Amino acid sequence: MTDRFHGTAINGEAKVEIDSQSDIMRDANAPGDLERNSDHGQRQAGRAESHRAPTTELTVVVPTYSERDNVGELVQRLKTVLAGVAWEVVFVDDDSPDGTSSVVKSIAQNDPHVRCIRRVGRRGLSGACIEGILSSSSPVVAVMDADLQHDEALLPKMLEAIRQGSDLVIGTRYSAGGSATEGLSAIRRWGSGLATRMAQVLTRTPVSDPMSGFFMIRRDVVENHAEALAGEGYKILMDILWTAGKELKVSELSYRFRERRKGESKLDALVTLDYLGLLVSRLSGGVLPVRFLMFGAVGASGIGVHLMVLTYAVSHLHLAFALSQFLAVMVAMTWISSSTTCSPIAMPASPAGASWAAC
Repeated sequence: MTDRFHGTAINGEAKVEIDSQSDIMRDANAPGDLERNSDHGQRQAGRAESHRAPTTELTVVVPTYSERDNVGELVQRLKTVLAGVAWEVVFVDDDSPDGTSSVVKSIAQNDPHVRCIRRVGRRGLSGACIEGILSSSSPVVAVMDADLQHDEALLPKMLEAIRQGSDLVIGTRYSAGGSATEGLSAIRRWGSGLATRMAQVLTRTPVSDPMSGFFMIRRDVVENHAEALAGEGYKILMDILWTAGKELKVSELSYRFRERRKGESKLDALVTLDYLGLLVSRLSGGVLPVRFLMFGAVGASGIGVHLMVLTYAVSHLHLAFALSQFLAVMVAMTWISSSTTCSPIAMPASPAGASWAAC
C-alpha cells in the first residue's frame, strides 16, 4: 500500500507528516494479536458449541415389516401430536417385500422429520428397535408400532414424564383407563395375558404391562446396556426391564389398544414360543441363546408331527410302513420349513430371500 506524504514549510524548514496506512495495518495484524484473536474466537465457538441444544429432543423408533399402507398416516399423526417438540421418526424396515422402505424414503425426501433404516439379511423386532435407538442422537427415544394400534396422542404426556425425571415411561393396557383386549384375537389375548404374568414374576419389576411394545426411555439407558440386551425376539421392553429395570425410575400411562385397520398382524403362536425361549435364555444367564432354543423347539415339534403322521398312515390308512415313513418325513420337513421361514423374529432369513412374509 502506498504511503501518503503531506509537506508544509515552517521557518524555512520542511516538516513532513507521514500517514502510513501500511504501518497501521502491520501493527494491527502483528503475530501476537493474530494469535490472541484466534484463541479468543475458538473460546467463543467452544462456549457456543457447549451450550447448543440437541437438534432433536425426541426420536420415535418404528420397526416395520410390510406396513406401506400405514407409514404415511402415522407420520401425519405424529406431526399433529408433536407440534412444538423437536422430533424425528426413524422407520427401521426389515427389507419389506411390499416396498415399505421406498415409501418411507419418498416421504423423507420432503420431510426432514423422517428417516429410514433398511435392514437386509436381518430379522427381528427387538434388534430393529435397538438399531433405531442407537442411530439416534436425541436424549429421549420412544418405541411404537407402525400398525396404528398404539395411541400416538400419549407421546407428549410420556415426554413430559421424562422431563419430570422418569427414566422409562410405559404405555400400559392394564391400568385404569387402559384396554388390554381391544384389537386382539383370542389367541393373542391368551398369549399376551400369559406372557405378561410370567414377565411380572420373573423380572420382579412392579409394572403392570412389562410386555408393552409402546414406551419411551432415555437413550443413554439403552446405550449403557446395549451389549447386554438379547437383540432377539419381539419384546424389547421386557429385555430392558430384565437388564436394567432395578436402576430405573419407571412411570406408566394408560392407553386403549386400537384395532388394526390395514395390513395383517405378524404375531402368531410361534411368537409366543419365541417369548418363552427368551425367558429360558435369561433364566440360564444367556448360556442358552434364544435362537438355539427356538430351533430346538421347532425340531421337537417336527418329531411330534412325524410320529402322528406315521401312526395315522399305518393304523388308519393301512399303508406299508416304508410308504408311511416317507409321508411322515415329508410332512415333518414341510412343517419345520414353514415354521423356520414364517417366523418374523426367531429365525434368520433364508439365502434365497424367503421370509415370513411368504406365509
